[in-house]
Amino acid sequence: MALKKPEMVLLDVDGTLVDTAPDLAYAVDCMLQEVGLPECGESKVRAWIGNGIERLVKRALTGDFDGEPENRLYEKAFPIFLDIYADNVCKRSRIYNGVSECLNYLKENNFKLGCVTNKRARFTKTLLKTLGMFDDFGIVIAGDTLLKKKPDPMPLLHAARFFKVKPEASLMVGDSRTDVGAARAAGFQIICVTYGYNLGEDIRFANPDAVVDSLAELPALLNA
Repeated sequence: MALKKPEMVLLDVDGTLVDTAPDLAYAVDCMLQEVGLPECGESKVRAWIGNGIERLVKRALTGDFDGEPENRLYEKAFPIFLDIYADNVCKRSRIYNGVSECLNYLKENNFKLGCVTNKRARFTKTLLKTLGMFDDFGIVIAGDTLLKKKPDPMPLLHAARFFKVKPEASLMVGDSRTDVGAARAAGFQIICVTYGYNLGEDIRFANPDAVVDSLAELPALLNA
């Protein structure tokens, strides 16, 4: 599909701009230690990222993708995870290759630029500020900013109204089916990266409008 050059570009965070799995895995394993369970390790945590930290913690506690831990255990473990992750949001996380080039291009060419993530606002702000990206965005919409989050279209449409841009003149850039679903529901174009967190599934199966191996490829796509 040929892409129409957008007026606004929205970018996801985890798995798109930043590899946050190392810090999430650290917090998960420390939590498991505190409740007397064996550690998961980063490889398992990477395969479990994508449906929010609540689900991530449940997967870690049960070792099962769709597992539901005993309620008392979850109520004990989840606050432990939050406390540990709050102190480790950006100690091991790294910006993916190609992100800086992409953001520089978007800023230099005056695209309206926003960030839309399902990550909680306090973690999102810490992460983006620590990595020096927070001020790159005209708006940052986190998972708890609005009443609904991706794959609901509300965050994307909120950004479009903020920038006074029509959905058909908007582009979402993400890494998962959640991003594709939100973009389709909002009437946005959608580009996905191949390297993110899509629960182990090739993102091409979600049928985004384009797929890139690096965000450094985005300028060429927008100028094709």
